[in-house]
Amino acid sequence: MFIEPEGWDTVEVYINGFSTSLPEEVQHEALRKVPGFENARFFRPGYAVEYDYFPPTQLKHNLETKLVPRLFFAGQINGTTGYEEAACQGLMAGMNAHLSVRGEAPFLLDRSQAYMGVLIDDLITKGTEEPYRMFTSRAEFRLTLRQDNADRRLTEFGRSYGLIDDAQWKRYSDKMNAVTEADAWLSAQSVEPDAANAYLDEMGTAPLKQRGPLDQLVARPQLSLSGILEHIGQEVPSFSEEVWEQVEIGRKYSGYIEKELEQVEKLKRLENLKIPAAFSFEKITALSMESRQKLAKIRPETLGQASRISGVSPADVQILMVHLGR
Repeated sequence: MFIEPEGWDTVEVYINGFSTSLPEEVQHEALRKVPGFENARFFRPGYAVEYDYFPPTQLKHNLETKLVPRLFFAGQINGTTGYEEAACQGLMAGMNAHLSVRGEAPFLLDRSQAYMGVLIDDLITKGTEEPYRMFTSRAEFRLTLRQDNADRRLTEFGRSYGLIDDAQWKRYSDKMNAVTEADAWLSAQSVEPDAANAYLDEMGTAPLKQRGPLDQLVARPQLSLSGILEHIGQEVPSFSEEVWEQVEIGRKYSGYIEKELEQVEKLKRLENLKIPAAFSFEKITALSMESRQKLAKIRPETLGQASRISGVSPADVQILMVHLGR
C-alpha cells in the first residue's frame, strides 16, 4: 500500500492499494488490522463505481456505432476508465459527428500517429472485459509516439480543422524551421581530435583518431549534445533548448527510429487494403474456425485491423489478402 499525502497543509492521506469497494464498516475494521494503522481515523470512506458499457467492438474507427448511423459513443460507455481516455474519445467522437453531418470524410488516427489511435484501435479490434486504461506499453511504436514530438505529429491536423489559430501556427512553424536549421548546421560540422579528446576521455568513451563529423559524436550514449557543444570550442548558433533537444533525439536514436518507421510503412500498407462491409468471412474455408468467427463478429474495416484481432494468425492474413486481391 502507498500512503499518499493529500496536500501540504493537511494530515489527510489517501491509502493507495487498499480496497475501496468494501462496506464502510468493513473498511474501518480491515484498515486498522494493518500494522501502523491501528488508530487510523477516517475523514470519509473510499468508494468504487460500477458501470455498464456497450462492447466497443460494435464501433467503427470514427467511434460511430455500426448498427445506428450517426450515433457516436465516447468514454465509459465504451468500457474505458480515466479522465484522459474519456477526453480523447470525446474529442474524436465530437469531430467525427460534426464531419458526418457535413458529409465529409472522418478524421482517423492510426497506431503510429497518436495514443488516441492506439486506444481506439484496441477498443474496436480487441474489445475489453475490464475498464480500459491507456498505458504506453500498449503501443508498439513508442519511439514514434514521444511526448517531445506531439506537436510534429498532430499540429498540422489541428490546423486543417481550424483548431490551431494563427499565433499557435506561427510558433509551431518557427520551431520546425529552427529544428531544420539546427540539424543542417550539425550535419555540416566536423571536429578535430585535439578539441574533443579530453572531453571524450573524461566521459569514458573512445577518443577520435582523426577529424570527423560532429553528429557522429552525438550518437554515442555516453555523450550529450549540450556537453559536446560546450567542450568543442566552436561557435554555436543560438537556438532554444527545445530545438536542440529535438535535434539530439533525432540523431541519437536515428537507427532505431528508421527501423520503426519501416514497420509503420508495413502497417500502413495493410491499412490501405480495405475490406468491403459485406465481405463474407464465413465462406473462406481456408481460414481457421476461430478466425472466421472472430472476423465475422468484429468485421474489421481493413486488413491491418484484421491482423490485430486475437486469434487471427499471419497465415490467415495472407489468405485474406489473396481473397481481397480477387
